[in-house]
Order: sequence, then C-alpha cells, then structure tokens
Amino acid sequence: MERRDFLRAAVVGGTVVTLGFSVTRESIAYPAKTGPSPYGTLQAADANGIQLPAGFSSRVIARSTQTVAGTGYTWHSAPDGGACFADGNGWIYVSNSEMSTGAGGVSAIRFDANGNTTSAYRILSGTTRNCAGGPTPWNTWLSCEETDFGYTWETDPWGTKAAVRRDAMGRFKHEAAACDPDRKVIYQTEDTTDGCFYRFIPTTWGDLAAGGTLQVLVENGTTLSWVTVPDPDGSPTPTRDQVAGAKLFNGGEGAFYRNNICYFTTKGDNRVWAYDAATNQLHIAYDDNLTSNPPLTGVDNITGATVGDLYVAEDGGNMEICIITPDDIIAPFLHVTGQSASELCGVAFNPAGNRMYFSSQRGTSGSSSGGITYEVTGPFRTTL
Repeated sequence: MERRDFLRAAVVGGTVVTLGFSVTRESIAYPAKTGPSPYGTLQAADANGIQLPAGFSSRVIARSTQTVAGTGYTWHSAPDGGACFADGNGWIYVSNSEMSTGAGGVSAIRFDANGNTTSAYRILSGTTRNCAGGPTPWNTWLSCEETDFGYTWETDPWGTKAAVRRDAMGRFKHEAAACDPDRKVIYQTEDTTDGCFYRFIPTTWGDLAAGGTLQVLVENGTTLSWVTVPDPDGSPTPTRDQVAGAKLFNGGEGAFYRNNICYFTTKGDNRVWAYDAATNQLHIAYDDNLTSNPPLTGVDNITGATVGDLYVAEDGGNMEICIITPDDIIAPFLHVTGQSASELCGVAFNPAGNRMYFSSQRGTSGSSSGGITYEVTGPFRTTL
C-alpha cells in the first residue's frame, strides 16, 4: 500500500497516526479533518451564484475590462492574489493581474469607512503573470511574477510611490510571499512541480532597497536547515537547483504567516503545510488524502482571520473557499456556482475583519477578460 493511502486509511479508520505533529493553540491535532463549519451549512445560491452560510451576503465590486463603479478606472483582467490595507477609517484592496507578456500588474480599490468605493487605480504595470504575493508590515504589497525568471515587485497600495523590482529576493517562478516580523524574514513559495520553499533575510528590516540574502529550505533526514542560494539571479542554474538537498514541493501556492507559523499550500498534492519557525519543524496541516470526503482540492490562495481561522481558495475543485478552524476542522465556507472554468483567488479581509474580498479569475465566461471581484459581508466570528 502506498504511504499516502495507508495514512488516509489510518486516519479515516480512527487510528491515531503519529507523524511528529506539534501541539499548538492553532493546530491542536494536525492534519485537519472534514467536519461541520462553525457557520453552518451553505444556503441556496444568491443572485451572484454564490452559496453562503446563513446571514452572509455577496456583492460584485469589479468586473474585468469594465469600469469600477463610482470611478473612471477599468478593472484588470485575470485578477489573482490580493490583500487589504488600512486607510484611515477605510481600507484599500489590492489585486494582482495574472496576464502574460507584460500585460500583468496590480490594481487597487479604495473604500471609505462604510465600504463605499471612492477610487480605483493602477499601482504596477508592464509585468508578467502577477499571481500571488503578500503584504508587508510597513504597508507595501509584494507582487510576485509566476514565470521562470520572474521577480518580486514591491508596490505602494496608495499608488504614490513607484513600484520597485526587488532583485535580491530571487529570480524564479514566484508565487506568494509571507512576512515573519518575529525573525525579520520573508518566506516565498515557488510554483513548479519541483519547487522550493525560500526565505529572504533583508539587510534592513522594513527597507528592501538595502538588499539581503536568499535562502532555501534543506532537508537532511528529519533535520531542516536554511542554506544560502549562491546565485539568486537564477541564471544559468535555476535557484531551486543550486543547493543540494533542497526540499522540493509540488506546486507551491499561497502563504500566510501568524504566531511563529508560516502556512503555505501546494496544489500538486492538495496540501496545506505549516512551517513552525520557532521549532524549525514542518507539519502537514491538511492533506486531501488524510480525511474522508475531503472538501478542499485544487489548493491555492490562503489567508487567515484574526480569530485563528484559515481560509483556502480552490483553483479547480468545485470552486469553494474552505475554512480550517483552530481545532482542525475543515469545511466549505462558500461555493461559487456556474463558474467551473475559473478559479478562486485573492482572499483577504478588511482591517475590521467583517468583510471578505476574493476574485473569480475567469468568471462565468471562462476567459481572463471575464474576471469578477466580490465582497462578502456577514457575522464573521471574532471569538472562538
């Protein structure tokens, strides 16, 4: 029996499987198991074709190739990774554009305290396949190019400062970035079947212009270590091939850091990983082969709510955003109907945590020009 099949049989059969998983408040018993959502069952699809828990509602914020309501700005095609930034009493939602051959970039929508759109604008242009990325503690957005020799770009959500390419963060098929303010490093994922998990150590925390050191996670038996990548430029030898023993991951996707743990996803094997930076240990927080009736496949973008819940979007699967609770239950939070040729991405919460934003990259048309960006409001929980 294959190891993964054995593990699934053991978990489903109720047998305790010990894989060295640590016990923490946020992950008491890795890996997550299928169970009931804290928000209850999904209701019938609303006017936007979205099934939500009782008490929640959705609205369309923007559509690709169309003017954002209340502004003169045309929303970009193929919306992907995103994040929210506090803006006085309001907030800003930034969104990548995963378009090829220099047609990518990043756009932003500004909201007032009541959630009304006040403006929309471009903050990065001329780049390629801006897929995911990550916010920084100093209120910039790292936008990552998912192409073989892609870069990480640091952008200004307010659109005041020009975007800057951060070469020291490496040149590879970037996917996502997650800042660890405790160790003053930035984790990065790589979207290839033999991708690596990286961390960038800035020379000066809060000032990426000062450069820094790119390292890759290496596995030797059961021991993990970080080794410096000799040539972050990735030419002629790709960064993932420069360090012997680098741990490989099957299609790195989203990343999110909280309380000493960097959660990141791999789409090739439908896993959510938890790298515990305090203990330098790597755990499987979710694997579709380790639970019965797995609700989450096509594992992609990931974010977290302040209460401790994780939200993971699907690229493929059945177009759901799933919730993983601190007691390691996984269940669908929402289901988008009638858009099977699309993918869900850009999941982010406003600063108050009572509005969720996400995009369907190709919408109902199945084309990059048909992308739709949504907002979900409702009684998101603030206590466990």
